[in-house]
Amino acid sequence: MSVRLSEGAIAAIMQGEYVSKPVLQVINTRAIATGNGPPRYRVLMSDGVNTLSSFMLATQLNSLVEEERLSAQCICQVNRFIVNSLKDGRRVVILMDLNVLKTADKVGGNIGNPVPYNEGQGQQRSSAPAANPAPSKAQQQNGSLSVAGPAAPKYHAPSNQFGKASATSSMRTPGGSQAKVVPIASLNPYQSKWTICARVTQKGQIRTWSNSRGEGKLFSIELVDESGEIRATAFNDQADKFFPLIELNKVYYFTKGNLKTANKQYTAVKNDYEITFTNETSVVPCDDAQHLPSVQFEFVSISDLENTPKDSIVDVIGICKSYEDVTKITVKANNREVSKRNVHLMDTSGKLVTATLWGNEAEQFDGSRQPVIAIKGARVSDFGGRSLSVLSSSTVVINPDSPEAFKLRGWFDSEGQLLECASISDVRGGPASGVNTNWKTLFEAKSENLGQGDKADYFSCVGTVVHLRKENCMYQACPSQDCNKKVIDQQNGLYRCEKCDREFPNFKYRMMLLVTIADCLEYQWVTCFQESAEFILGQNAAFLGELKEKNEQAFEEVFQNANFNTYEFRIRVKLETYNDESRIKATAVDVKPVNYREYSKRLIASIRRNAQLG
Repeated sequence: MSVRLSEGAIAAIMQGEYVSKPVLQVINTRAIATGNGPPRYRVLMSDGVNTLSSFMLATQLNSLVEEERLSAQCICQVNRFIVNSLKDGRRVVILMDLNVLKTADKVGGNIGNPVPYNEGQGQQRSSAPAANPAPSKAQQQNGSLSVAGPAAPKYHAPSNQFGKASATSSMRTPGGSQAKVVPIASLNPYQSKWTICARVTQKGQIRTWSNSRGEGKLFSIELVDESGEIRATAFNDQADKFFPLIELNKVYYFTKGNLKTANKQYTAVKNDYEITFTNETSVVPCDDAQHLPSVQFEFVSISDLENTPKDSIVDVIGICKSYEDVTKITVKANNREVSKRNVHLMDTSGKLVTATLWGNEAEQFDGSRQPVIAIKGARVSDFGGRSLSVLSSSTVVINPDSPEAFKLRGWFDSEGQLLECASISDVRGGPASGVNTNWKTLFEAKSENLGQGDKADYFSCVGTVVHLRKENCMYQACPSQDCNKKVIDQQNGLYRCEKCDREFPNFKYRMMLLVTIADCLEYQWVTCFQESAEFILGQNAAFLGELKEKNEQAFEEVFQNANFNTYEFRIRVKLETYNDESRIKATAVDVKPVNYREYSKRLIASIRRNAQLG
């Protein structure tokens, strides 16, 4: 395929004319040192008539150079670019998006006899279509793009990403002058004066810090326009100044601020840079940009989280399958009490993940109607398999107005609610309390060798108690609140606890009950400790201890009445070795009555799956 260069495109770009997807040849690339930030690449390019060394590759395209796809003599089509003016008046063309049309080995050399473009001379362009500004769109001629179009501002906002017009291209300052509005995607540390028009899609609370270097406060916001998104942070005086002025989901003009390389460890915003407000920063409300997009998501399937590295920042969307009550925990670092709530999200992959909400979001959350929840910037944890934590910088949207949310709601209402979902948060490593997931029959649990790995496995089942071993089901324990160690009867009215190294005049009864449960295919010995044992027997340990001492027949009847009752069991299984003998030990983490409505839904879903297999 013959590819012609867009002759005259470089002159048109540098003179501020609109150029649509010019085809250019790379003459050379050169790396520029940037300190601790990602490398930047300067590119010398040719349109067949002129060469220009003022092209700069956006960092998201660095892989093209590093993988040697963008190399000397290759031909590429520039899909999106932005022209920036430096302090000294020079212009730099930032290449935001491009495609390599022909690799260097298929070109075989430089095309034409281009000469360096001299910006001061305003050189004559040889391409007639490029010199004629009448047409409004690039025209296709003999397989090449000719440069055509009316004069336009040097900053060309890539608004086609959302199919809507860009925000107003300038703002009037208090002094009456016009300030040029540039897209977020064009911002870089080489600019000193800039104005963006953006919507605030996330606003964090003011946080304080104190260390050896001093103390202070800060808050962060996330900004979005048609070209992209960026994070901005205000410290100390700027935090006090701007926090009451900036409102979530409102649109503002932001002018001036320091741009630095973004710390990806603390944000999921897709931008290589972030803004720090300074004394020169100004924020002005904009009432003429309602078309600007709101929160931008890049959703990851819940099933993909199993292979996502720990501490990754991701966006997820799911149905609130179930949720837990709010609990209070104390943060050790500052001894502050914080509210916490776990919600369990499910998507079309059939997998379920536990996400933790904190503070006001935890207290105000209502999952009673099983809403769709979209979370931007959740951190992946490996606690109990894979789970998510909502950070102060995260954005949580309930029932978002988006195609993904509508699709997920339709799927859940029609079929998803009947599916048996497998949790990725508690299959390995620990349970997600308050939710029964990873349902198995006892036969499936054994045939899948659960508990044979390095970590314990957890599963839920519906089982019937068929036998209880009442021998040694109780023991005399230390009466201290946080100690359950067995005490030694000193035969003098005192009981000694070796762990506490104390003697007590009394003790408390603790239970360790061995129970055989069965379903339609298999049976399993399960160890039930205090709460689980008391639930199955229907009596507390203190009453049973007294009964055992005073009325052996009544004690026997309690165990007889506990037989042949059916419950939902949450079971932990782990391979343990004792006296050189290895065996699977099963422990009941939770026991509760059967929710027959949910149980029936799982059975119906299982019948449907088996019918499809048949």
